[in-house]
Amino acid sequence: MRAVIDTGVLVSALIRRQGTTGEILRALRDGRFTVVFTTAIVVEIIDVLGRDPFRTKYHIQSEDITTLVNLIRLRGELVDPLRSAAVSPSGTMCRDPKDDKFLEAALAGKAEAIISGDADLLVLNPFEEISILRPAEFLARI
Repeated sequence: MRAVIDTGVLVSALIRRQGTTGEILRALRDGRFTVVFTTAIVVEIIDVLGRDPFRTKYHIQSEDITTLVNLIRLRGELVDPLRSAAVSPSGTMCRDPKDDKFLEAALAGKAEAIISGDADLLVLNPFEEISILRPAEFLARI
């Protein structure tokens, strides 16, 4: 299965490694699915995980971020969105324009699913025949 992973799921996976989101990373590491990603998604992951207050609170080390990005690169496919997901009158597809990058990656990479806990994405399920699933729902499908 090909899937896009929302940044929030990846952040949660690093904080709660034994939880459902942590299982997403284990499934990725084990090659149970292919992650579809864009440069914008990787930049956001590095930005969010690299914030000092966040790193201090959750004890995230630089090595943790590097390991995560390397896993994504190893088990994933970098895509370049050719078309924007923006089709609404406001110029965006998602209520939160920052989440359009996940929709665009899914379209460009012909993903079957987007893994997210974000209500702004979940409300769109399905998006152009792409399932938008909570982590537990995704795990049940793979």
